[in-house]
Amino acid sequence: MARSPATTEDGRRIGAGVDAVVFDVFGTVVDWRTGVASEFQRVGSRVGAQADWPGLTTQWRSLYPPTLLRVVSGEVPWRSLDELHRMTLDTVLAEHGLSGFTDTDRAELVGAWHRLSPWPDSRDGLARLRETHVTATLSNGSTALLIRLARAGGLPFDTILSAELIHSYKPDPKVYLMAAELLEVAPRRLLMTACHLDDLRAAADAGLRTAYIPRPLEWGPDHPAPPAPDWVDLIATDIPDLARQLTP
Repeated sequence: MARSPATTEDGRRIGAGVDAVVFDVFGTVVDWRTGVASEFQRVGSRVGAQADWPGLTTQWRSLYPPTLLRVVSGEVPWRSLDELHRMTLDTVLAEHGLSGFTDTDRAELVGAWHRLSPWPDSRDGLARLRETHVTATLSNGSTALLIRLARAGGLPFDTILSAELIHSYKPDPKVYLMAAELLEVAPRRLLMTACHLDDLRAAADAGLRTAYIPRPLEWGPDHPAPPAPDWVDLIATDIPDLARQLTP
């Protein structure tokens, strides 16, 4: 069934009020869990280690939000995402007694976040959306990391925006407002797109519009995507569906 174009409360098309669309990347555009778990399996086999690699991947990722919040709050100084990933990786490996991973092995695992594959709909959906709107990343990944993901995955973003540019991380409101400033659009004409409701809530609080794309397999088949709350402006099944809803 065709989806009706999303509208505001007064009946106006949301697409008509959006000039640019920015995307969360990890989970929304690329599949981090499959890629990182595969790298854990590969490197773990090489060093003779055995573990629940998907489980370790989930645990590693679960340390990501609280670690970023410590940076945003000023509790710890700003560090690159690779440095934070290395710090949390060391924590996870130590908790599981996996001491056989060398510095080289750990660097390879941190590098796994630079080699993630897109979801099947991402490339075509972004290409279609780019015909009518400016598109960009708005991710906590570094600029270099995001460029590598975009080039390897053929992801046709107009530009790469990273929280690294202002030495902060989402959900700091300054990150979302930075994107509006650099793209020269009003916050209310910038659409933040993500599969993470905490990211969207922070974007909405900063004055951006929001689009929710549930990714049921992000955390694996046993962790369904949460339902969309009432405050989300737009819900799409995937990126091509988002492009259809935003088509003028």
